[in-house]
Amino acid sequence: MTDHVAAPRPRWSVAPYFLVDDVVASANFYRDKLGFDYDRFWGEPAAFCMVHRNGVVLMLSQLEATDVVRPNRLADPEGSAWDAYIWIDDADALHAEYSSKGVTIARQLCDQPYGCRDFDVEDCNGYRLCFGHDLGSS
Repeated sequence: MTDHVAAPRPRWSVAPYFLVDDVVASANFYRDKLGFDYDRFWGEPAAFCMVHRNGVVLMLSQLEATDVVRPNRLADPEGSAWDAYIWIDDADALHAEYSSKGVTIARQLCDQPYGCRDFDVEDCNGYRLCFGHDLGSS
């Protein structure tokens, strides 16, 4: 009898592309405050960087034009739209980490009717990131 091994599922991923005022300052904020890493900057002067943490990648791009940074929440009259939702293993632990580093918590940790436990942070450019885990997997 032959064992059937399921074919590996295709792996999809996404990398949000954020326009920022200062790519170096933004990358350093993500490293120092949000625990992301980066390997390099592109351009001279630096104009692009990819920050990453636990398989999540965010692209940061600085344009020569000014006043182009526009987080989604600015287009939402209630100011609650996210720029990215990032699923994580433990929202409570990450919330504690960010609180201890003085990260701006835009919405406190809570259980949601959509089945996640999550919270929002605001980065140095005003982008809002929501970090949460599935309540069924906690």
